[in-house]
Amino acid sequence: MRDVRRQYALYAMIIPVLAGFILFKYVPMYGVVMAFQNYDFVRGFFHSPFVGLKWFTMFFQDPYFFRLIRNTFLIGIYGLLWGFWPPILLAILLNEVRSRKFKRVVQSVSYLPHFIATVVIVGMMMEMLSTFGVVNDTLERIGLGRLAFFADPRYFRSLYIGSDIWQSVGWGSILYLAALTGIDPELYDAAAIDGAGRLQRIRHITLPGLMPTIQIVLIFSVSDISRVGFEKVYLMQNPGIYETADVVATYVYRRGLLEMNFSYGAAIGFIENIVALVLLLLANFASRRLTQRGLW
Repeated sequence: MRDVRRQYALYAMIIPVLAGFILFKYVPMYGVVMAFQNYDFVRGFFHSPFVGLKWFTMFFQDPYFFRLIRNTFLIGIYGLLWGFWPPILLAILLNEVRSRKFKRVVQSVSYLPHFIATVVIVGMMMEMLSTFGVVNDTLERIGLGRLAFFADPRYFRSLYIGSDIWQSVGWGSILYLAALTGIDPELYDAAAIDGAGRLQRIRHITLPGLMPTIQIVLIFSVSDISRVGFEKVYLMQNPGIYETADVVATYVYRRGLLEMNFSYGAAIGFIENIVALVLLLLANFASRRLTQRGLW
């Protein structure tokens, strides 16, 4: 309490953040009760009939269940495998650049895609990859023929993950660049005096210095495998490529909102969050066992 009285201004600044967090994160949790009800707008939460695990059972018996799970996890796993290391690599490369002007230019260029709206990103992709877009024109000129990128389910995952890496690599490197500032420069000087080359300094100084940050980010990334974002998938997909493009989030939108089956959508969302929690616990447990370091 003495610390609160002494730093009352700082604690007061936390109040709006906590209030917003409680209002938008904890209060909506009550809505999970819909997953166990046959929710009705008129009757509301307190008077809608209780149906137990009906909606959960229906989802597990849904003919699209395995397709949804497969697509969601494949996109999440591929995104982790291909998208996790580029920000780390970019941060290491920028850390090795000696020209501050060139470094600032590269940082600015790599950050810019993060600030472009997702709908604009998808619009750019559709324009460039359309049947008569610049990419297909180039392919035809070199004799490969035109490809139906947005009509062939085989290309969806590559397009989704590739564009996601391009959009997030610069912004994701900020965290690692901040971690690199905490490494003592004298370590690099001592290693150089001892004859260590640049790659050796990266291996024995830079990477160990980044490892705590990499582990924490990896734990969160593993927990997000089952939570593929809705907006970009929805904008890129069409019924012709549902085979690879239909994920849990878009299915919840169609069944829960468009068909107004809110209880069914709430049940699927509840399962998705439970899976994310389990993945988070497993990733943290593995990290603690292997490196004695984790979120808790």
